[in-house]
Amino acid sequence: MPTRRAMDGVAFSEFVAARSGSLFRTAYLVMGDYHLAQDLVQESLIKVCAAWSRLRGMGEAEAYARKTIVTTSISWRRRRSFSERPAEALPEIATTEPSGLLDAQEDLWREVRLLPARQRAAVVLRFCEDLSGAQTAELMGCSVGAVKKQASLGLARLRDRMGTEVTLPALPVSDESAVIS
Repeated sequence: MPTRRAMDGVAFSEFVAARSGSLFRTAYLVMGDYHLAQDLVQESLIKVCAAWSRLRGMGEAEAYARKTIVTTSISWRRRRSFSERPAEALPEIATTEPSGLLDAQEDLWREVRLLPARQRAAVVLRFCEDLSGAQTAELMGCSVGAVKKQASLGLARLRDRMGTEVTLPALPVSDESAVIS
């Protein structure tokens, strides 16, 4: 008969297999960088694994993982060294978006990436992930009013830079790019 620990390992593996793509998509939209999003998902899954015995069901584990993604991304951006990238010459920016996206969408995502961390998290979770204000507040660890304020500020900044007709389409991320290694 399998031990509880073995059963938890199997359940955690099933969770990772089922939800890593969705978690990666959220991490990518919050971070705006493919490699940082991979690191963020890895760190989130480590924390979920450590808390697995306390979590009840896949829904609670996913909520915990998403909250970890958001809070960790915010704390990463607060570090002074986060934006420092040592290099003699800046490399060309490689796009991870499918080549079929319209130029306007590419410009929009470039602007979304420039938003401050909390504004970007609020905009992405509310309008790209289609979460409610309460769900977003829970993930961000703040009040619904703070979510509304951050989302409003983020959208206002996007409208100032892009014009009044700003629509936030979901950014497709292929399942192959969401594989966690």
